[in-house]
This record gives sequence, structure tokens and C-alpha cells, in this order.
Amino acid sequence: MLIRLLVKNLFSFKEITEFNMLPGRFNRMPYHVYEANGLELLKLNAMYGANGAGKSNLIKSLALLSQFVETGNLPIEFLIETFKFDKESRKKDVYVGVEFMKDEVPYYYGITINEGIIVEEELQISGVGKKEDYILFLRTDKPGDKNLELTFSKEVMEDKESSVFPFFLKNEVLERNQPVLFHMASRKNKVFDPFKMALKWFTNDLVPIMPFARPTGLPLHLEEDIGFNKFASDVMQAFNTGIKSINVDTIPIEDFFGEDDKQQAERITSELRANPDKVRPFRTEHEEILFVLRQNKVVAKRLYFLHDTDGGVVKFTAAEESDGTRRLLDYLPAFYAAIKSKRVYIIDEIERSIHPLLIKELISKFSHDQSTHGQLIFSTHESNLLDQEIFRPDEIWFAEKNKEGATEVYALSEFKEHHTLDIRKGYLNGRYGGIPFLGNLKDLNWEKYAEA
Repeated sequence: MLIRLLVKNLFSFKEITEFNMLPGRFNRMPYHVYEANGLELLKLNAMYGANGAGKSNLIKSLALLSQFVETGNLPIEFLIETFKFDKESRKKDVYVGVEFMKDEVPYYYGITINEGIIVEEELQISGVGKKEDYILFLRTDKPGDKNLELTFSKEVMEDKESSVFPFFLKNEVLERNQPVLFHMASRKNKVFDPFKMALKWFTNDLVPIMPFARPTGLPLHLEEDIGFNKFASDVMQAFNTGIKSINVDTIPIEDFFGEDDKQQAERITSELRANPDKVRPFRTEHEEILFVLRQNKVVAKRLYFLHDTDGGVVKFTAAEESDGTRRLLDYLPAFYAAIKSKRVYIIDEIERSIHPLLIKELISKFSHDQSTHGQLIFSTHESNLLDQEIFRPDEIWFAEKNKEGATEVYALSEFKEHHTLDIRKGYLNGRYGGIPFLGNLKDLNWEKYAEA
């Protein structure tokens, strides 16, 4: 579960900027508050702001941090996407820190980067402001000449076997632009379990979804998980997409490619025979086909949808469905997992390609379901979602740029509005900020272009 995110000197964030999922003092919708080890966290958040205000940059910052600790490869954005309105920003520290809950334990992980060098990295068991933080590891360095220092918790250093690892990591393995947390995945000794749990939050529990991202492995997920298949079919039927059921075709690879592309079929067959447990994805513009080895034969797994019509049942592939239907399908794994598990789904531009009434109904269903376990955080322009029957005031945030061009974020709860107020109308009238400034658009002389 996400507690808070802090960003500095990255994208449109100049000074330390905090976003959090901590509830305010509101009695409404108590089922929107999860309790974890004495800490209360919200389950929903919608971030609003004008184009270019920086709301998506929060999501991108967290996604980049997750990518960094999972792959060990420094994203180029940490070097070139510093705060551009400051001419000296590339020489200054970039900071991203995140506080989160994993298996009822609160962690804080932060990393400071300067010109491609990690000058500080820390992992703590967080005291969440109630007690002292406990340092699991602290790494420091300086730009220029290497001055790497690395300290681990006493549990690691007092264990005869594990105490060797920090010295080996520092002197033989660790690169100056590579996070320590990345190297925790393969540790076997139990004293490293807290480190591995923190890493697993990034790799398993945090799921950023960017506007053009699509889920992978959907045909197998639908085929192998009966519960998810029923959930997906029920949602598609409920939203009147015309879909009666979602199914998976199994097609011999020779039939899928036909005579025109035998080389591709042979190449994939060779890959899967060498790695029988591997799943080989094949993407087209509008769908994903999965090739797998079954009973010593390579087959394609492809989604198809049955529609009820006056003339009977008609079969559609994903490529033949509308953009909105495909986008809705893309979100279903996220909503299903957020209902069942304590994962954090953070979605940029959630309304893309989906009808406003449909996305509102989907968010409303998640909002009012009292059995959910995960968090759903998203950026949006869709003002129809601004409804206090769906969100608490502390679950609606706004992003706006200040006079320096830096993004600032703040919650609706700062305005202390009554729960009966029409916040959509107030937002569109500019009451809370976070909307585009249109200037004198009506005074533009477009006639001159017609004359030209």
C-alpha cells in the first residue's frame, strides 16, 4: 500500500513535493479507509490538473523509480528531465522517495542522484511519525571521485555469513549508478528478508499503467483463472458492450501464420522447444497473441468475443472490437487484482478512449464496494467523476503550476467544502485551480487564416 511519494528536481517538480494517501478527519465513507498495522490509508485518489500542470509527472516519477530498482538500469530521465526552468538543475540533486506498507510493515525508500551518480540511497523500516525509523541500509557517495560508503543494519553485520556481503557488494559488485536494493533479490539469508520484502513491493505490488500500456498475458489469465474470466465477462455484459462472453481460441501455429510466414512460425517453434515453459507474446496493433508449447505442439492463444445479435451469435477478435471496449478490457486485470489483493494500481489518463458515463460507473462500483483490498490512483481530466458520492474530499487532488513553472499538488480537503456541494461545478468555475487558463481565446482573429 502506498503511504506517500516525494519528488524533487524531476520533470516539473522543483522543490520537494509530497503526494500522500493519508486520510483527513472525515466521517463519510469509512470503508474507504484501510487499516494496516495501526496506520490508516485511503483506497482511492483522483488527480486533476490542466494539460502540462504535472499531474502525470507524479505517476511517471514513481514508475521510473520502480523500473530502476527492478532492472538496476538508471533511467535516462533522471539525467535529462530535471526541472528545466532552473538552468543549473542538471547539476543539482534529483530525489525520489516513497513510503509504503508491505505485509503490515511500513518502509521508506529514497534515492538521490546527481549527474548520474547515486549520492545517497536509504531503506528504512518507517516509524510513520510515531516512533524512530530503523535503517536497513544507507549508501552515500559524491559526484566526481568515488567516495562510496555503505552501512547495513546490525542484524546483517552481526550475522557471520551475511556480514561478508556488504563488503563484497561495495568493493566488487555495486556500480555507482546502480541501486543497492536491486541486489537484494537473490539474497538467501533470512536477515535479508525485510530488504527482499521492500523490493517485492516495487516488483509485485506497485503497478503503474501509462496511457498506451496494455496488460500482458491476458489470454492465459482468462483461460487459467475461472474467477477472473467470470469477472471480465460480467463487467463487459454490465456495461452493455454487446459482449456475451470472453473466450480463448487455441490455434496450431501453422494455421495461425499460414503459408505466408513459415519462417516466423519456425523461429517461434524453435524458441519454445528450447524453453518449454516460456510464453512467447506476439503483438499486433490491437491485440496480443500468446504462443505456448502444449503436448509437444506450439499453439497460439488468442482472445475472441461472442456477441448476441438478432441473427444469432457472432464471433469477434480483439482487433475487431472498438477502442473503448479494448481499453476497458485492459483495465479489468487491475480492478480484479485491486479487489482481491493489496496492490497499488496507479493509472495515467484513466478515461482515455472510454465513455465518461462508463468510466464513472466503473470507478463508482470500486468506490462503493466494501470488500476491496487494494488502492486505485489515477490522473484524469474527466470532470464527471468529481462527485462526493464517489470520493471523499481527501481523495481528490489537484496539480497546478506556480509562478516559477513548478508543479504544486494539494487536496480538495484543504478547501473544507460541505459534502453536499457540487464540486464539479466549482472545479469548472476555477474554484480549486487545476484548470487551463484560456486567456483571450475568443479574441483570436481566425478570419485572417481563411482569407489567406
